[in-house]
Amino acid sequence: MREVRALIVDDSSVMRKIVERALRQAGLDALVVHEAGSGTEGLEVLKSTPVDLILSDINMPSMDGLEFLRQIRAQRLAPDVPVVMITTESSEEHVKQAILAGAQGYIRKPFTPEQVKERVLPLLNAM
Repeated sequence: MREVRALIVDDSSVMRKIVERALRQAGLDALVVHEAGSGTEGLEVLKSTPVDLILSDINMPSMDGLEFLRQIRAQRLAPDVPVVMITTESSEEHVKQAILAGAQGYIRKPFTPEQVKERVLPLLNAM
């Protein structure tokens, strides 16, 4: 499989590592991970670093994941890059908002590597 450059945006460094590990366990061995602790940091990474995949938490301080997603699209920072939202929210409203803002999928915490594989790999294979 080709190298995949992923941006993981979460205010928890532990959760960023969990997401990275789940991606590797899902079969993405050739993975280059860029991390950001907030939506604001994520935007800065995207201004200087091309990525193939973005995974973002929804609930973060300063700029939440939905606003981060809106800014990515508004600034055209990663126009064709699939975005998967990661959330503890069970509310369908949050999921609808994410899809309307341009997310290609979502994963609810807690998640398994199998769930990551099911939601993420098809997005990468479609590229």
